[in-house]
Amino acid sequence: MEMEKLSLNTLREEFLKFFESKGHLRLKSFSLIPEDDPSILLINAGMTPLKPYFTGALKPPSKRITTCQKCIRTLDIDRVGITTRHGTFFEMLGNFSFGDYFKKEAIQWSWEFFTEVLKMDKNLLYASVYEEDDEAYDIWKNIVKLDESHIVRMGKEDNFWEHGTGPCGPCSEIYYDRGEDKGCGSKDCKVGCDCDRFVEVWNNVFTQFDKQEDGTYKPLKNKNIDTGMGLERLACVVQGVDSIFEVDTVKDILDFVCNATSTEYGKDQTKDISIRVITDHIRSSVMMISDGIIPSNEGRGYVLRRLLRRASRHGRLLGKKDAFLSELIDVVINNSKSAYPELEEKRDYILKVVQSEEAKFINTIENGMNILNQYLEEAENNKKDTLAGEHIFKLHDTYGFPYDLTREIASERGFKLDKEGFDEYMQNQKKTARDAFKADEGSAWHSDENIYKNIPKTEFSGYEKLEIKAEVLSFVKKDETAELVTDKTVFYAEGGGQQADIGVITGKKAKMTVTDVINREGIFIHRGVMEQGSFSDDETVTLKVDKSRRKATERNHTATHMLHYALREVLGNHVHQAGSYVDHQRLRFDFTHFSAMDDRQLMKVVSIVNNIIMEDINVVKEIMDMDTAKKKGATALFGEKYSDKVRVVSIHPYSMELCGGTHLSKTGETGLFTIVSEGAVASGVRRIEALTGTNAIEYMQKLEDTVNQLNRMLKGSDVIGRVENLSSTVRELRKENEELKNKLSAHKLDNVLNTFEQYKNIKVVSAVIENADMQVLRNLSDKARERYDDCVCVFVSTGEKVSMVIAATKKAVTSGVNAGTVIKEAAALIGGSGGGRPDMAQAGGKDSDKAHDAVQKAVQLIKEAI
Repeated sequence: MEMEKLSLNTLREEFLKFFESKGHLRLKSFSLIPEDDPSILLINAGMTPLKPYFTGALKPPSKRITTCQKCIRTLDIDRVGITTRHGTFFEMLGNFSFGDYFKKEAIQWSWEFFTEVLKMDKNLLYASVYEEDDEAYDIWKNIVKLDESHIVRMGKEDNFWEHGTGPCGPCSEIYYDRGEDKGCGSKDCKVGCDCDRFVEVWNNVFTQFDKQEDGTYKPLKNKNIDTGMGLERLACVVQGVDSIFEVDTVKDILDFVCNATSTEYGKDQTKDISIRVITDHIRSSVMMISDGIIPSNEGRGYVLRRLLRRASRHGRLLGKKDAFLSELIDVVINNSKSAYPELEEKRDYILKVVQSEEAKFINTIENGMNILNQYLEEAENNKKDTLAGEHIFKLHDTYGFPYDLTREIASERGFKLDKEGFDEYMQNQKKTARDAFKADEGSAWHSDENIYKNIPKTEFSGYEKLEIKAEVLSFVKKDETAELVTDKTVFYAEGGGQQADIGVITGKKAKMTVTDVINREGIFIHRGVMEQGSFSDDETVTLKVDKSRRKATERNHTATHMLHYALREVLGNHVHQAGSYVDHQRLRFDFTHFSAMDDRQLMKVVSIVNNIIMEDINVVKEIMDMDTAKKKGATALFGEKYSDKVRVVSIHPYSMELCGGTHLSKTGETGLFTIVSEGAVASGVRRIEALTGTNAIEYMQKLEDTVNQLNRMLKGSDVIGRVENLSSTVRELRKENEELKNKLSAHKLDNVLNTFEQYKNIKVVSAVIENADMQVLRNLSDKARERYDDCVCVFVSTGEKVSMVIAATKKAVTSGVNAGTVIKEAAALIGGSGGGRPDMAQAGGKDSDKAHDAVQKAVQLIKEAI
């Protein structure tokens, strides 16, 4: 039978169903965000999320597993679009054995799937084996009955998988012969050739050795199977197409891109590059956003931002000046939602993230492109082929123009980048930040670690009690301050975003007020002030935590768990904790989200939290192993390291989180919850500050007092209406003020024009104007150039802000005037900097006393240029 041209979605399902029939447990794709694996930014292979099962760190739910894993490859982003081979998003089919079946079954099943399920022509299939792997060779020859002419032995470089020391082994790959017309024409064309004829489709890795430090290989007790097959590559073979961009689901996206940009694929090589970039990048972006990744300036968030902005820019190259990427989301989701239903669930959220990011980029690119073009023109005029590191850094730091985008645009115009110079500026910026941080650091204590070298870990009993007797293990006193370590404690040490407890420690003749507690590798060090006497080693002391402060802190900590739940309910499941801080006064909660919350959303969050408080639910704390916690659905803080045994805090049915902090017994003890502020702390990260208990009550009382005062001041109960009327009046007065300013500008212009200086064939109009803003200066320069077609204007304003504008007509520019160059030097005199085009430049400064000097300098430079 002839091979049927199955769709990509059908191929995925056929593969997974086949291995389910072989006793494999089908797992859904893991998130693109690696879990507990800081070595990688994004999941880039099918076996990556399963590494804990291969290493034995976790017990697999089955000895046989099959998956189709979403993957992102970031190394080739710059090549995507330029070739038809490269892509960032791909799906990896895999069947895995953890100490169960081995080579015989893996090879037989791969052959069965290809020849019986997909009906591939056996004569077009080839197998490669590691040159020393006689076992695999014999299976292909004697069990599968593959002709020896179709079995190829290859060396370690091609057919042996290893990465440093540890588990490794030979592999066997299956190749498909696409025909002589796809080959290089060489007589030696065969499996392993770099041409497009023989395509490697399936790779069976036989993990059977443990590589030692000395380079030797020891057999593994439990041998594993790790196979991988790119779904898009398989679809290329089955559908008989030449590239991933012709595969049915990807081509649907490509066709939609062409329609949205009014272009036709295959007619123009340059446009084809842009079409492929947009097609690939929007596909990857949708998948990344659905897994909770938000555009930012670092890590995986930066990868997403780069993809979206690169796609948007290529849209502009195709003539799309306005935002358009959100139009492509539906076609991506519709093609993949059968396998990834979360795409449909998060459709609206994905749309909002893409719209928000593209809007930001359009604003960025408008400003940045003008500056970049100016820098490139300067380099060209100076006969340089490299863009200076200082300019690249300024584009990045001041205008938010990404380095990669600068590189791509500069390369298109034949320029290289001074990467070393850029890196040097970046390092200097980081050093400045570090130095500033260190300057602000300070502690009365810098403990000598050797003091605590042989002290056992402290037993913490603070979850159950607030007072305990303990034995002194170490005591160090410096003036009135001291550090004390005991064998056990009830004081919570700062950690997990929770502030340390305070309280008192008393002995026979000594008393210490505890102001801070730190946990150094399990040893709790109590720091504070000695009120009287000194402690001695082995003395029995009483430790007592400040009860009211602990309770207030617990209110805030328990509230963060309820807040986390409420935010996910209101904003969506993409919300994840990005940091927190709780003390006895307030709570601070950072979370992933792409835009500001509106009043309605904030009110809904507050309402949800207060409803949970009023339900007075038990706050349950349990110790369990990590596997059990995960199976129960406990939420872990991403990037945080946890031990085998973890503490789970549950507010059923709303919240279950891994947490080592102290908490209330019941939610009702929180009393009241209110949000004080919500704002951005970083790209893609928002921050809420909130109050609980008596602090919340006092805050609400102050608000009530403020409203009452406004009522009295405005002499009425309709405070909002009266304030709106006042605001309207203020706007009218401001408008009237602006009109008066403009009339004043026109009057001043007449005076200025009567005193211009004629130099050669150009009129030089200059003036220092008091209490004018940048807009007034620009209006003045526009009107001057309307009146004269052969003039240069130099205006500086004084007042709270010092502004400077230099503008030139076309005739003046032709005569040699460059406003951008002149203003850079002149603005330095007013303690500022600026730039712009040859015909228009502006700057800001600080020193109004030097305004006249700046004007004189600018006029001098203009005369020299004419």
